Amino acid sequence: MALRDKTPGLAGEMAAEFAGTMILILFGVGVVAQVAAAGIGDHDSIAWAWGLGVTLGVYVAARISGAHLNPAVTIALAVFKGFSWRKVAPYALAQTLGAFVAALLVRWNYTEVLHAADPGLTIKTQGVFSTLPGNGTLPVGEWGAFRDQIIGTAILLFVILALTDMANTAPAANLGPVVVGLLVVAIGMAWGTNAGYAINPARDFGPRLASFLTGYGGAFRDQTGYLYFWIPIVAPIIGGVIGAGLYQTLIGRFLPSEAPQEPGEIPTPREENAEASRG
Repeated sequence: MALRDKTPGLAGEMAAEFAGTMILILFGVGVVAQVAAAGIGDHDSIAWAWGLGVTLGVYVAARISGAHLNPAVTIALAVFKGFSWRKVAPYALAQTLGAFVAALLVRWNYTEVLHAADPGLTIKTQGVFSTLPGNGTLPVGEWGAFRDQIIGTAILLFVILALTDMANTAPAANLGPVVVGLLVVAIGMAWGTNAGYAINPARDFGPRLASFLTGYGGAFRDQTGYLYFWIPIVAPIIGGVIGAGLYQTLIGRFLPSEAPQEPGEIPTPREENAEASRG
């Protein structure tokens, strides 16, 4: 039997981030394609599938890379949790590539129904792959979407740090990924109106690029023609840093010293079990 590499290194971590983000997008973009193009499901099924995609993606990648699956998470952990800055760009690249490949698979699999629902591949189904202000129809401008993405991603990082802080009441028994998935479901149900809750630059840009290369000529613009693609990249990064900073300011600095762990890494199920056994 071949022995597993006990120290995967950066290449292994990038592979894990690629695979975990790919799983996330296969379920997330896949469910939007099913609802928007085939009329099967609704907003709630979209929110639940995105949350389940996050849960499953975290389970895939957590042991190797910490399962960031989101450049906003990676950058926030570098700023506040000691995650290595030299790994930030490789992680973000792997996450974006995972999202891109997953979106290509969804685009290929749903080709027939997408073309039937929207033969011109217009703004009508562009939202299957990438977000739009007001979800393409509601009276929300670009700066309203920018504000929304800062707030939504700040919520995401604030709660992720609370859920993964072993000095706090972190979920035990391998349930951390499940609760993080429920967090994404809650954000989708409460903060999905103004900008489609991208809250993840890789989640938006990877599928946006995939759709552009497969026939959606307006993929980088919103329904008004504005060059919108940068907003779901920049705003979540700002929001992630704000949310992580607020957690450290309001909660983290008042907690007792935590057990040693890999700097900046989201605790994995095995680490959670170890903490529980020490308790």
